[in-house]
Amino acid sequence: MALATLDVVVLDCPDPRALAGFYAEVLGGTVRGDGDGDGDGDGDWVDLDLPGGRKLAFQASPAYVPPRWPGADGAQQFHLDLAVEDLDAAEKGVLALGARPLDTEDRSRSFRVYADPAGHPFCLCAC
Repeated sequence: MALATLDVVVLDCPDPRALAGFYAEVLGGTVRGDGDGDGDGDGDWVDLDLPGGRKLAFQASPAYVPPRWPGADGAQQFHLDLAVEDLDAAEKGVLALGARPLDTEDRSRSFRVYADPAGHPFCLCAC
């Protein structure tokens, strides 16, 4: 029997609203308020309600330092695998939204690695 269920994946970043907007454009969904519950609108926490009931959240971290890819001296911490039907079309879309390529040279692979605007690595994976 499980002790818990996964509620939300939270990404630290310097600008929660901007990063939530990036992922809303990539994954769909609705960006909701600042979500910190105090009503001050300071944007310390922003939720992204995704299709199918899933959720990502974005938390302000003024001292945020993005992971390095690849980096033997620093772990990537985590990454998101995003399933896409057309790798080339998805790549064009995420680059237009501000992602940057990290490991995309090998076009024979079924995945490509990018960094979101805050520097978190994510993969586009052919489904």
